[in-house]
Amino acid sequence: QVQLVESGGGLVQPGGSLRLSCAASGSIFSINPMGWYRQAPGRQRELVAIVTTSTTGTSTNYADSVKGRFTASRDNAKNTAFLQMNSLKPEDTAVYYCYGNVKQRYGGSWSHYWGQGTQVTISS
Repeated sequence: QVQLVESGGGLVQPGGSLRLSCAASGSIFSINPMGWYRQAPGRQRELVAIVTTSTTGTSTNYADSVKGRFTASRDNAKNTAFLQMNSLKPEDTAVYYCYGNVKQRYGGSWSHYWGQGTQVTISS
């Protein structure tokens, strides 16, 4: 079984910062890509940032709404991902989900996995 577990959410004032972490565990051979989505009340889940690793390096794609404020990273050796969120705005309030496209060991196929989500609330 594969599990993704997020941590680091909370309540922050506008302009503040938060750092989310995601730890993947289980019978994992590889995770690619790995990143973050969010879902605000009454809205569809949307991409925040996704980190893709290839033989030529690592690339990160961000939603336009978070460019310049959020930084996504990952530690491939530890199957972890991070989302540093700065200059937070009330519209960043949402449940943030870790996502990973995971290939399991021992001949497993690639499958999509999600964490349980962590609440991020930006309010004064």
